[in-house]
Amino acid sequence: MSRQPVHATAVARHTRSGWRAVLLTGASGAGKSDLALRLIGSGWRLVGDDYVHVFASGEALYAAPTERIAGRIEVRGVGIVSRPVVAPVRVVLAVALAQEPPERLPEPEFRTFDGVSLPLLRLDPRETSAGEKVAAALAAL
Repeated sequence: MSRQPVHATAVARHTRSGWRAVLLTGASGAGKSDLALRLIGSGWRLVGDDYVHVFASGEALYAAPTERIAGRIEVRGVGIVSRPVVAPVRVVLAVALAQEPPERLPEPEFRTFDGVSLPLLRLDPRETSAGEKVAAALAAL
């Protein structure tokens, strides 16, 4: 496992290749947990909220929850709630959350975790279609 957890929320979806995860990254308050809740509501599973362990195995990257908060996610205005977890799971996409709109047709970008380079999607999590955009990016891989 990684020495220090990564400040990110990870959620996974079952695909033809098995469970595949995305890492939702961004500053505190960027909307990582909120977007994760919307994805979970559409059939995704929680891997870990707020901080996750990421580690390379072979040429792939995997994520698992930190032990202290495994199976829990923050619901702003409600508190901490429990959700089913799938872990460890292979991570195939990084999503950078920002409050400004992304480029309409961006050049491909990548972010490296533990020596593994992942495609990077930039998006504004406040958009109604944010969850569908994450799903479309995952399906395109």
